[in-house]
Amino acid sequence: MPQLSVKDLVVAYGNVQAVKGVSFDVEEGEFVSLLGPSGCGKTTTLRCIAGLESSSAGSISIGKDIVAADGMDVPPEKRGINMVFQSYAVWPHMSVFENVAYGLRTRREPSATIQTKVDEALAVVGLSTFAARFGTELSGGQQQRVALARAIVTSPRLLLFDEPLSNLDAGLRDRMRFELVDLQRRLGTTSLYVTHDQSEAMLMSDRIILMKDGEMVQSGTPRDLYDRPASRFAAEFVGNANILDGEIVRSSGDSAMVRLPGGIELEGMFTWQDHRQVTGPVAACIRAEAISPGSGPNAMIAEVKTVSFLGPTVSCILQVGHATMRAELPARQPPTVGEKITVHVAPEAVGLITR
Repeated sequence: MPQLSVKDLVVAYGNVQAVKGVSFDVEEGEFVSLLGPSGCGKTTTLRCIAGLESSSAGSISIGKDIVAADGMDVPPEKRGINMVFQSYAVWPHMSVFENVAYGLRTRREPSATIQTKVDEALAVVGLSTFAARFGTELSGGQQQRVALARAIVTSPRLLLFDEPLSNLDAGLRDRMRFELVDLQRRLGTTSLYVTHDQSEAMLMSDRIILMKDGEMVQSGTPRDLYDRPASRFAAEFVGNANILDGEIVRSSGDSAMVRLPGGIELEGMFTWQDHRQVTGPVAACIRAEAISPGSGPNAMIAEVKTVSFLGPTVSCILQVGHATMRAELPARQPPTVGEKITVHVAPEAVGLITR
C-alpha cells in the first residue's frame, strides 16, 4: 500500500480550478518532488495533503487512512504529517531545544521522552551543541536544520517540504540539498517536496511529478524526464534543451529523418511510442551537452556567435543554417567568436516530440 495516495484531486476557487484531477502515489520511503513553474498548482496540492487547504473533489489517503474525500477533511494535526515551510518559522524567544520540543510538548509526552527524542533529532541534523542557543543566534542554514529537526522529532508518517531551501544563498543551498537527501535516506521517511528548481528536483528525487496549469504533465525518474520528455513543455522545463521545429522527411520505427529550417537534416529518435508519425511537423530536442566538436553522425557546420567560460566547458551559441543552438563544448580548446566549426550529435540524443 502506498504511504500517500492522491486520487483525482480537484481544487477550485469559484470558477477557477487551481488543481485539475491530479492523481499519484508515493511509496513508503520514497522521495518525490512536485516540480513546475509558479502557479502550476504544486503548492496547492501540497497544502491539501497537509490539510491546510480543502479539496473540491477527489480523495487523499495517508497509509490506510482517508484524510480527505467528499467534503470530509481530517485536521492537519491528526494526519500524522509534518511540514517544512519556505520560511524557517524558528521562534526567536525559544531556545533550539524548545523549538524542537514544541510538538512533543503539545502531545504531553513525558519530560524524559522529550529530552531523549530532541537530543536524537538534534544529533541527526548536527546541532547537538546548539541546544541552548536562541533563534536570533543562528545562521540561515542552522535555522533550516532546526526546522528539519522539529519536523522529524515526532516521527511523522509523511514529511512535506514547501520550497524549504529557496531562502538560502546559492552555496549553502547546494550543501543543504545533499544534507537533506542524506537525512531522508537515513531516516527512510516518506517525503513529498515542492520546488520550481529543476536542478534541485533532479538531484534529490527518486521520482519527479511535473505539473503545468494545475495538471500533471509527466511522472518518472529524473533520467526519464531528462532523456524522454513527453511534451515540448517537459523538454524545455527540464534541462538545457535546444528545441528546433522541423518536418519529418521519412521515418522507420522509432527513428526519423527531420529537415530543419535552412535545409539541414538530422536523424533522431521518437521519445515516446505515441509520438511516432510518418510525416508532418516535429520538434527536435537536443541537449546542449549532447553536441560535440568534430565530424560524426548528424554532422553540421556551425558559426560560433558567443563563447562563455564555465570552467570545464564553454557555453557557445551556434548558428546552424537558420537555427540557433546552445552547445557546451570542452574548454581545453575553445572555439572563437566568428569561427566556423564542425559539430555533431548522436541520433539517439536527438529526441523527436510531436506535441
